[in-house]
Amino acid sequence: MVKISEIAGEKIKEMLAAEQEEGKKLYLRIGVKGGGCSGLSYGMGFDADVQESDVKFEQHGIDVIVDSESAPMLEGVQIDFKQNMMGGGFTIDNPNAVATCGCGSSFKTKDNEGTPEEC
Repeated sequence: MVKISEIAGEKIKEMLAAEQEEGKKLYLRIGVKGGGCSGLSYGMGFDADVQESDVKFEQHGIDVIVDSESAPMLEGVQIDFKQNMMGGGFTIDNPNAVATCGCGSSFKTKDNEGTPEEC
């Protein structure tokens, strides 16, 4: 499934700690939705609601959930965190992407072109 680098895992844990409310368990939800220049966009955020059809796994002490429709498009994805002079951000390397936009935030796969937006 998805592989999260150690550095990205530490950054996610920091963000999760800031979002966590007492008595409420949060999961890292990773998914794909239609949109972006190439047709599909990544989504990553915290979610307290786990669906029965979600794929669940744990990495670096982080409970991760992926919806069943996104799971095939995220198989083998590597998430990293890069720091540079402009700040930092998560990077996603998707071996399933056959095309990506210039900014790298949207893609399409062989089997799913999504719904491209004008850029």
